[in-house]
Amino acid sequence: MRRLMIASLSALLFGCSTVDYDFSDVAPKVQAPASTSHGLRFADTDPHEWEGGAPWHYAVHGTDVAKYQAEIDWKKVARNNISFAFIKATEGGDRVDDFFARNWREAKAANVPRGAYHFFYFCRPAIEQARWFIHNVPRDASALPPVLDMEWNPFSPTCTIRPPAEKVRAEMRVFLDAVERHYGKRPIIYTSIDFFDDNGLSSFKGYLFWLRSVAGHPDDKYANHPWVFWQYTGTGVIPGIEGKADINVFNGNARAWRNWLKANAG
Repeated sequence: MRRLMIASLSALLFGCSTVDYDFSDVAPKVQAPASTSHGLRFADTDPHEWEGGAPWHYAVHGTDVAKYQAEIDWKKVARNNISFAFIKATEGGDRVDDFFARNWREAKAANVPRGAYHFFYFCRPAIEQARWFIHNVPRDASALPPVLDMEWNPFSPTCTIRPPAEKVRAEMRVFLDAVERHYGKRPIIYTSIDFFDDNGLSSFKGYLFWLRSVAGHPDDKYANHPWVFWQYTGTGVIPGIEGKADINVFNGNARAWRNWLKANAG
């Protein structure tokens, strides 16, 4: 209906005047995909104006999903240059994502390398959360390493506490150690800028990091802390996923990605 109204108004104005009217501000701002030397640059419904270190300069792009994306057409996702996916599995010590089993099964069927992630809950002991993750995520030698998602959750209806940084890091190690022992793969840490800074994670050594930064390159936002994955938008457009999608890049070229997969997902 809105498009019909805009089209009618455009016809009326142009039919009565030679003035060049611009209706670009009426339509939602969407950054269109374009071919680059590295492949697809995905559309974005709320794009950041990248001045340097643009994410489409990276060769390998992936996504992360949870129940909010509902039913995903994984075959279509795979056909559109998505090279990996991280799938939400568990939260706290008693919640399983509604779509985890389906996403876990169908991403693999579509030959999309996938790993599972756990959203940490600060009102539950870390060992209980590790056991819950292990209970719900199958061992699969072909899977990407498991992920521990560490971020503040001020909108939680039941738990908004912020433990001291020393407590946070200690609990992280409990979870990470237990999960590594079970799966035989060292987990990846996902985090955001504020959580990283608040808890001194620059001193947390020995783990690969997946960093969120939607308004600047992670080298700038995280003071050149090493990273393997970068989540650069939460408002992307990926064919096969309805609504807004998270998009990530791998820190390396296509050959480095193949080598990383061989070492970490096989």
